[in-house]
Amino acid sequence: MIFWKLFCTFCKIGIFNFGGGYAMIALIQNEVVEKNAWITAAEFTDVVATSQITPGPIGINVATYSGYMAVTNAGYDPFFGVLGALLASFSVVLLPFVLMLLTCKYLSKYHSHPVVGAILKALKLVVVGLIAAAAVLLVNRETFGSFSDSPLQFVLSVSLFAAAFFLSLKYKTNPILLILVSGIVGFFVYYCIA
Repeated sequence: MIFWKLFCTFCKIGIFNFGGGYAMIALIQNEVVEKNAWITAAEFTDVVATSQITPGPIGINVATYSGYMAVTNAGYDPFFGVLGALLASFSVVLLPFVLMLLTCKYLSKYHSHPVVGAILKALKLVVVGLIAAAAVLLVNRETFGSFSDSPLQFVLSVSLFAAAFFLSLKYKTNPILLILVSGIVGFFVYYCIA
């Protein structure tokens, strides 16, 4: 049954995730798109985009939307999709919550031990790798389009990405402003011109 599989999958994602929400995106994409084929790559890109503009932690938002999409794509009623969303959200935080309680108990006692320091340094490297993997996963045809299919869409997507990257890196531009401007430009080009 899809609900049991959702529970097991998101528990596994939660327990093996280090580094927060952006690091979790690669794990979720691998499970829901590649392994289980619950949603398509295009749907997953939409899920990530929606998760970035909704309030709350991005990893949990992606899990929530992925759970909903997985259940509704399996042919269930949208009511069961909501149950799938709740189950995915609960599952992704259940084991990390328990592990955090146990870790805090022992970490406060052994925080100055050299082995603990070495483990935390190694985890920092893992986190960088997971976040980089999430970024690479989002550089795909669904996000940027294809130059052969639609040169305008591809050039606009790459230009908006480059401009947003430059403005946020160089001038520390507010991300909400970048999202709004990109959305307005996209709307204008795709619905008013094209």
